Amino acid sequence: MTPLPHRSHADDLLSFIRASPSPYHAVASAAQRLEKAGFRELHGTADWTGTTGGSFVARDGALIAWYVPEGAPAHTPFRIVGTHTDSPNLRVKPTPDTGAAGWRQVAVEVYGGVPLNTWLDRDLGISGRLAVRGPGGGVGSRLVQIDEPLLRVPQLAIHLDRTVNEGLALDRQRHLAPLWALGAPEEGALLRRVAEAAEVERADVLGWDLMLHDIQPPGYLGADREFVVSARLDNLVSVHAGVTALAGAATAAQEPSYVPVLAAFDHEEVGSGSHTGAQSPLLERVLGRSVTARGGSPEDWSRALSGSFCVSADMAHAVHPNYAERHDPGHHPLPNGGATVKVNVNQRYATDSTGMAVFAAACERAAAPWQPFVSNNAMPCGTSIGPLTAARLGVPTVDVGVPGLSMHSARELCGAADPGHLAAVLGAFVTSG
Repeated sequence: MTPLPHRSHADDLLSFIRASPSPYHAVASAAQRLEKAGFRELHGTADWTGTTGGSFVARDGALIAWYVPEGAPAHTPFRIVGTHTDSPNLRVKPTPDTGAAGWRQVAVEVYGGVPLNTWLDRDLGISGRLAVRGPGGGVGSRLVQIDEPLLRVPQLAIHLDRTVNEGLALDRQRHLAPLWALGAPEEGALLRRVAEAAEVERADVLGWDLMLHDIQPPGYLGADREFVVSARLDNLVSVHAGVTALAGAATAAQEPSYVPVLAAFDHEEVGSGSHTGAQSPLLERVLGRSVTARGGSPEDWSRALSGSFCVSADMAHAVHPNYAERHDPGHHPLPNGGATVKVNVNQRYATDSTGMAVFAAACERAAAPWQPFVSNNAMPCGTSIGPLTAARLGVPTVDVGVPGLSMHSARELCGAADPGHLAAVLGAFVTSG
């Protein structure tokens, strides 16, 4: 059995994941936890003058949170933990009602890098948000989460396709339409069902961002339950660890030496090019405004950035025992060996020797292990928000992540101890030099 406190952290992580089937739910879950730690939500149209303590800004599927120690000068540097809230999945099209051969189906679109076979023959629910008519002609937002076996993408029986084990070749548009009832397509049927679950009138639903999720709950795996298995480990493991670290900094007996920050972006899986993505000015504007709200000048803002540092936390690849040749021969990270420091000299990751040293020092303070990671140079290397944040803010950045298997699958795996290791290291990073 994984020893405490990591088992306790993993249990809490599984609760967080189950409550967060969409980026919008992940933001709501994170906000709820931060509010319990004394943080308050700030709105863009409000006056932020003089704000200290814990604050956060929630914008759609993104959240920026920070804690200003009492008496901290306006030029106090930031310690930033960068993460993302989105995961690859199937998202509902604007005209969702479709069907064929007597089956009623739902039209979906592939979001991000999805291993399509992992979504076959799974019981699927629907989650996301509805844009609803508000009082006075305004528009409000309502979260919706249907954790029922409502949908399924059925695989063709092997009797009808003897080549199925030789490789998967699916037509994304035609073969991925999940079924959910018998009968001809009925316009508005899906939205009526979703509106009912959200307890709103269908006529008041003006728009939606809906996606499918596997309703199988997260859990443990292995002879000693040493692994966590769940949907959306990439990247809710890091979001949860960042929230834990930030809440811990705000409730610690000693005030941190920096301004701890959590930046949880949306749309990383599709390039971060949105108003809530890492390529947007969201983080820059929020942090800049927090400086000026405390009476800071442009010079104070520049001084704060010059002393700042960012840890970009995203899931990483553990060595796969059945495909070890796909990994760098000298770098084989394993679950429960601690977070990996991800290095790529072509800047697919932003890590350099200074970043590695900063993270290694935080690991020492947290008494947590860590492992180096390098992709096999004969294969394309993935990337994360680290290089984007480094380029946007001009802040040194290190890319790290919990090693796992089945990345982007409908159900992923990581070590049960590693999320707790990551949270401890991030806590040490945001609170001390």
